[in-house]
Amino acid sequence: MNSPPPTLPSSAVTVSKPNSAVTNYVPVVFDSPHSGTFYPTDFNFSVPLAILRGTEDTHVEALYATAVNHGATLIAANYPRSYIDANRSLLDIDAAVMEGEWPEPISISEKAKNGMGLVWRLANTGANIYARKLGVAEVRARINNYYAPYHHAVKTALDQAYEKHGAVWHVNCHSMPAISGANDAEGAGIARADFVLGDRDGTTCAPEFTAFVALTLSEMGYSVKLNDPYKGVELVRAYSNPAQHRHSLQVEINCKLYMNELTRKRTAAFDVLKQNIDLLIARIAGYAVSQINQINQIEQTGKHHER
Repeated sequence: MNSPPPTLPSSAVTVSKPNSAVTNYVPVVFDSPHSGTFYPTDFNFSVPLAILRGTEDTHVEALYATAVNHGATLIAANYPRSYIDANRSLLDIDAAVMEGEWPEPISISEKAKNGMGLVWRLANTGANIYARKLGVAEVRARINNYYAPYHHAVKTALDQAYEKHGAVWHVNCHSMPAISGANDAEGAGIARADFVLGDRDGTTCAPEFTAFVALTLSEMGYSVKLNDPYKGVELVRAYSNPAQHRHSLQVEINCKLYMNELTRKRTAAFDVLKQNIDLLIARIAGYAVSQINQINQIEQTGKHHER
């Protein structure tokens, strides 16, 4: 058994909002569900810690930390996805990880079939995370104490922004290994683009928003792919409704751009990427403001015509 990193802080989730000095509050919410590095004491995993750390989106919350300076909200999970994955549906239960029958409906995905459902059974390498089965009560506690607070924080932030502005832009923030592994859909050994944007094939946000983010990144010199190999999972699915001006986009950053994947340490390139992410945040904030102005103008024109 490995000694875990420092135990979880008082909250499973960190919510960062613009302070009182920021007057340009914008309806943009960034969330990082997989960058947590505090391992709960009841995790009791049986694989080397380095293997579990390979499942983290390490440092992603730091890359987006300046979101609050641009009037946006940033939400980050403090716990690791290998403990419970906030980017999975509550139905996505892998029964093989548990001892006893799960008392609620199950709708298993390909991720869960591969041991990476709501509660992971296998690490990215295919190694068994546990030397035992988890109890139903253990899984329930993880949902109540970690998964539910994260989703509550994301939903609350999105709803508050929507109620104030009548629209909201949600950016779901991740990182990805530079080279695909054996358990990845595209097969092993495939070099990935610098950024992958996922809008579930155009269903979670307006195509114009996806195109705007792609163009912004391309103009910075990055290679960008759309929905390949990542289309977006639960967090963009659950909180999006483009017809109602609720837009969600998943953004995957290639780890090679900012860290050593073996040591999880930042490289010298981290600061350059963070500056570019800061510019991306500013551009997204500006995009949201322009879109709000257009929506308000259309509504005002419609009211004028009704008179």
